[in-house]
Amino acid sequence: MKAVSKLIYKTYMTYLPTGFPVHYYGMPDGNVYLIYARFYKVTFGHSGLEFVIARHDEFSFDYETEELFSAAEDSDNMKMYNEMVDKPEPKIKIIKVYRSLESYSEAVDKLNKLAHSRMTECESI
Repeated sequence: MKAVSKLIYKTYMTYLPTGFPVHYYGMPDGNVYLIYARFYKVTFGHSGLEFVIARHDEFSFDYETEELFSAAEDSDNMKMYNEMVDKPEPKIKIIKVYRSLESYSEAVDKLNKLAHSRMTECESI
């Protein structure tokens, strides 16, 4: 499967409640998605690692020019620096949580599959 996600920004120090890196990706549908890992409690004294795929609702992405924009209506389509996606109190919507994945690369594969399925949905309309 061909990768469709484009890495916008990767940070090890983030405002999100995780001690793991956060990766932000631009997608062909113009949305910005993020992937991060976090611990979850399995049983008392035992935990696991889950990967979260979420959509960032405060930014849009021009896939062709690889430019990031504010999604706010009053922003006049102002171009943003890639580092600005990691901000305090981000407005994100969790799309899917995976507890069976072992790495960020597997999570990116899931994100690419999600993008491919959405692209085929749009083509069939």
